[in-house]
Amino acid sequence: MKVGIFGTGDVGRTLANAFLSLGHEVKMGAREAANVKAAQWAKEAGAKAGAGTFSDAAKFGEVIVLATLGSGTESAIRMAGPENLNGKLVLDTTNPLDFSKGMPPSLFVGTTDSLGERIQRAAPGAHVVKCFNTVGNALMFRPKLKGGPGDMFICGNHEGARKRTAALLADFGWNAVDIGGIEGSRYLEPMCLTWVLHGMRAGTWNHAFKFITT
Repeated sequence: MKVGIFGTGDVGRTLANAFLSLGHEVKMGAREAANVKAAQWAKEAGAKAGAGTFSDAAKFGEVIVLATLGSGTESAIRMAGPENLNGKLVLDTTNPLDFSKGMPPSLFVGTTDSLGERIQRAAPGAHVVKCFNTVGNALMFRPKLKGGPGDMFICGNHEGARKRTAALLADFGWNAVDIGGIEGSRYLEPMCLTWVLHGMRAGTWNHAFKFITT
């Protein structure tokens, strides 16, 4: 499978390396074709890794991962060309975090809308699934968690895309909890703040959510 990654930060590199370790090809996209971080990653990652612009990554990938800052994601989609995402599974890892007043962050959209919904509107032909937004990058791939696999909440409008995401999550060492349409992002994005607040109090960032049933 070919995977396009939007973003060169910790989340983008972590997920890019994870997909490579599973045998997939990966192209990391940035705003500029000559992005130093993307080029260095591709050089070190091997023959199945490449780098380019957001547009290059969008055209390359059968699956797209959004790992940009939340505030820059809609701009990244415009730069990539929304038409290049049509019919593709787009994993949205982003959160609408606002750090302008320091820690803890707040959300720049919520309650009646969400970043996930904005992303779906920005790329109407894509199959956007909110995923990986409730855990830190260090635990995204096959984490060793006490109590067994963690649960990853997902939402998106396309049922087939959610099922495909659940299968990918199993490869990544997670159970998927499907809560339905992309409007569920209104609730999953604030869950990120719950994760952050616990980390600030505990002084550690090695926690994840577990959904327990009878």
